[in-house]
Amino acid sequence: MMRRAFAILVLLLAAPLAWAGPVGEPDDELRDLMRQAMNEPDSFADRFDAEIWLVDMSARLKPMMANEQDRIKFLRMLHREAMRAKLSPEFVLSVIEVESRFNRFAVSSAGALGYMQIMPFWLKEIGKPGDSLFDPQTNLRMGCTILKHYLDMERGDLVRGLARYNGSLGRVEYPALIIRAMDRRWYKS
Repeated sequence: MMRRAFAILVLLLAAPLAWAGPVGEPDDELRDLMRQAMNEPDSFADRFDAEIWLVDMSARLKPMMANEQDRIKFLRMLHREAMRAKLSPEFVLSVIEVESRFNRFAVSSAGALGYMQIMPFWLKEIGKPGDSLFDPQTNLRMGCTILKHYLDMERGDLVRGLARYNGSLGRVEYPALIIRAMDRRWYKS
């Protein structure tokens, strides 16, 4: 009996999970932030710092994204989008690890899509119905914008902001997974 329970636990832990991202109805403030974010030009922080960060994070991401060129391109984009939203890039990497395990084409049981598990209704809400949530740039920009909005809404309370992002406000399981991923893999060195 104990072996069977252990085997089930191992299978559950090894199975790739796609958590549903933000699922609530959009409020006017968040809708405006999403429109602005999708129209902002790209920017990047100090080149030297970014290159050091890229080398470090690329080594950490390698087990989940084998192709080096894809990995570097993704990390550059993620770094840019996290910094634009005033989020720690390591924090965003933690969210993506839990949300999609870095599967660009992940689809949750709730219908959320891509790296950061964005609900498709957002594209229509911001007047971009032709865009794809499987496009990494679109997904990261929208995900970072939504995540930052919920963290701000909760006055920086990480647990409540993450739970709101996940649609599980009042529960701690999802925020605990993000914090564990950040502590184990994405800590800033």
